[in-house]
This record gives sequence, C-alpha cells and structure tokens, in this order.
Amino acid sequence: METIGVLMVCPMSSYLEQQLDKRFNLLRYWNFSDKEQFINEHAHCIRAVVGNAGAGADAELIEALPELEIVASFSVGLDKIDLNKCKEKGIRVTNTPDVLTEDVADLAIGLMLAVLRRICACDRYVKKGLWKAGEFELTSKFSGKTVGIIGLGRIGLAIAKRAEAFGCPISYYARSEKSNTDYKYYPTVVELATNCEILVVACALTPETRYIVNREVIGALGAKGILINIGRGPHIDEKELVSALLEGRLGGAGLDVFENEPEVPEKLFGLENVVLLPHVASGTEETRESMADIVIGNLEAQFQNKPLLTPVV
Repeated sequence: METIGVLMVCPMSSYLEQQLDKRFNLLRYWNFSDKEQFINEHAHCIRAVVGNAGAGADAELIEALPELEIVASFSVGLDKIDLNKCKEKGIRVTNTPDVLTEDVADLAIGLMLAVLRRICACDRYVKKGLWKAGEFELTSKFSGKTVGIIGLGRIGLAIAKRAEAFGCPISYYARSEKSNTDYKYYPTVVELATNCEILVVACALTPETRYIVNREVIGALGAKGILINIGRGPHIDEKELVSALLEGRLGGAGLDVFENEPEVPEKLFGLENVVLLPHVASGTEETRESMADIVIGNLEAQFQNKPLLTPVV
C-alpha cells in the first residue's frame, strides 16, 4: 500500500504520522504553501484524507480529489467533513468513537472541580507567594450540585455516571427521551438550564445544535450557574457567554473548546471564575494512540476491501 496517497490535512499525532508514513505515501498538506498547485500535482494519487476536529474535508477539497475513497477523522466529531458531499460521491467516512469517551468525561469533571473550587487560582495564589499574606477566599462545593447535560450519548452518559459518584442529581436534554436511563429529561435546553446548577455541553455539533447555548439559556442558568463545554466551540454563542461572565449574569465557565480555535476571547483571560483549556479533552498518550490505531485500521480495511472498523458513511 506504499503507493496509495494519503493526505494528512494538518499536524496531529506524531505516532499517527509515523504509522501512516510506514504504510502509505503520506502527503503532509501543511508543508505546501501553494495548496492549489499541490492539489493539481497530486490529486490523482490521493485516495484518502485524514483530518481531525480542527480540519477535515470540505466540498471544495472533495471535488478536487477524483480518486478519493475515504475520509478518516482522527476525532469523534464530523463537523469539519462535508458528509453530504461524501454520500453523494460514495466516499466512506470514519471517526474514532468510544476510545476517547473516558478521557473526555474525566476532563469534564475536572473542569467542574476546577471552576467551583478555583483550583487554578489557588495554584497561582501559592506560586505568587500570596499565601503568606493570608488565607485564600472560600470557594464553592461540587458534591451534590445539580448537573444538567446537553446530549446523553456515550460521553454524556460517562459524565453523568462520574457526577453521580459525587452525589449530583442528573438531568439532561436530548432530541428525545432516552429509554435506557432514569435521569430527569427536559424537552428544552432552557428548561434544563433553569433546573440545574452546572450545565454541560456534550452533544455533537450539527446545524441544529449550533448556538444551542444562547442568551436565553445562559439567562436561565443564571448568576450562580456554571457552564462546562467539552463539545465544540460553536455550541455556545461566544459573544453572549463573554458578556454574561463580564456582567456577572453567569457564575463561571470551564471551556475546552472555542468558536474560532485557536483564537480565544482575551476578555476571558483575567476572569478568576473561568478555566480555559486548549482543546485537550482526549489528549492523553494512551487515547491518542488508540485513536491513531483506529484511523490506520480503517484505512487498511478500505484498501484491502474489508469491513471498516468505525464507519459513519
């Protein structure tokens, strides 16, 4: 398979890159400044595209690659791939579900604790030598807080189970009520936000869920509410979020994702009730290696005419 062209659209995992390089003719898209010329020269040898949560395959790229057979995402999210165009052209699409569920759920709980107990601020307090001048101010308890989850898929359920261990009552919003859980269901996000103290975004990004957390939802969550986002940045109306935090209409936020990554609103930088992470929810060595193995397995299955490991389209 060394002659099969695989286009890696941006730097990802060094392990994934090494494994692709061993098996295929790996083309690193980011190394070419003139993308149009590059595509013109290599279009007929590229049979696979490997993307991630930040970059995938839009309609323009798909149209420019006549031999494209598969788009393999090094991520669960598919919002950077034009799925309709792939279906139209019979191009297979895969992602990396399941293996990152535990890490993402762990981080969601970590963000809740970090915001409520102000762990990052405490760390800075000690490192700046301020402890000698007096005790740190009191923070807020996590155990027992009501947790509302937008999206009760694999990751949402894993977050719920972890929060339950802290004695947190769980409720959720989804497109329909789930039959496999006794958690409290709310038919709208506003109702969910009204009835919880911590609101967690854990759904897929689709046209329907873009800005699913808007001014009304933030208002319903309120001045003591905490918003956690481990989904995608565009789930939240970022301008409304920033203004709500600055004006004290929202109690705090823990954010792993942003609307225009890696750009982050600078107005958030000075807020002690906000914890900001650089999209690292699945970022452990163990999980990223497992994700890479799934990408490799899907590509090998495609080119050996075997069933795909994790087909989406």
